[in-house]
Amino acid sequence: MRNPFSRIYSEEEQKIFDFLKTIPLFEKLTEKELSVFLPHLHERIYNADEVVFFRNDPSHALYIIKKGRVQLKLDINDSIEELKTLDTGSTMGENCILDGTKRPMNAYVISEKAHFYVIPRDSLMVIFDNSPEIKAKMMESFARMNETRIKKLYKFYRNSVGLFNLADIYSE
Repeated sequence: MRNPFSRIYSEEEQKIFDFLKTIPLFEKLTEKELSVFLPHLHERIYNADEVVFFRNDPSHALYIIKKGRVQLKLDINDSIEELKTLDTGSTMGENCILDGTKRPMNAYVISEKAHFYVIPRDSLMVIFDNSPEIKAKMMESFARMNETRIKKLYKFYRNSVGLFNLADIYSE
């Protein structure tokens, strides 16, 4: 039975919650916890070929692709390597939940337009300060996302030994 005093969310808010629940960083959050993000979701639209951010920019915000496609690229010396194409429901800049981080790669819009929900890092920190439960759930999700990336890195390294020294990752 539903609590008669619990908040009823609008259809639009419910759509946002349903969308956010498909994103690994938010999937463990309840609707009540997700509602805390509503005032902090800023919608932004970027055009084709527009840069969302450059490698080494400070990580000041989390980007959630509401609609569109973005290419992640890494500049190496005088060349650019395409890393991955992100679509609707993907996130970029998750490392903004950590202090003092910078963007590890460049992000360019490759669709005609890309619509984003952007959450400034300052807003995330306010949410985390006011809700240790949300912070713990999101940090756990962030750690799992990174664990998956590390497992992939090890797998590719095992298949291409000699291209780089994996021990360098562990050096100070």
